[in-house]
Amino acid sequence: MAPTDIQKQTYAVIHCLLRDLDMVEHDGPEDENSFDPAKIAFKLRELGDDYDEKVIQPLIKNVQRAAADQVVTVFTDSVDSMCMMWVGERAEVASEKQLLEAAITLGLYMKENCPDMTNAVEVAVTGFINNRLTNWIAEQGGWVSVSKNSTF
Repeated sequence: MAPTDIQKQTYAVIHCLLRDLDMVEHDGPEDENSFDPAKIAFKLRELGDDYDEKVIQPLIKNVQRAAADQVVTVFTDSVDSMCMMWVGERAEVASEKQLLEAAITLGLYMKENCPDMTNAVEVAVTGFINNRLTNWIAEQGGWVSVSKNSTF
């Protein structure tokens, strides 16, 4: 799958994730290999919900103090910081999976705790994933494969 296709899919997934969009009913049989951003967002939400929020608490304070134009920078720095904390604890998990888990977890936390910044958070999460994880998502076979094979 081409990186530009993954980047478009990333936008759709993150939009569903942060806007709480429900899955759309489809007529006919469901193809488990078709791209459904709401299903992938649901899987990512489960991933984020499983992460212990104690790690996020110190980082979110920095984000709450940031102006909307600083969210992308603070978000990226916070995700990197979270991943550095995990290196010793979770060496068995690929660094790309750690980045994805951290980005989704922090994005969801920010959405819940900084609702007035949801637009800026959506841009930050989408940009982070597109800049840092597009190639890895492509190597896994796209978002459908990532969501089906995620064992975080």
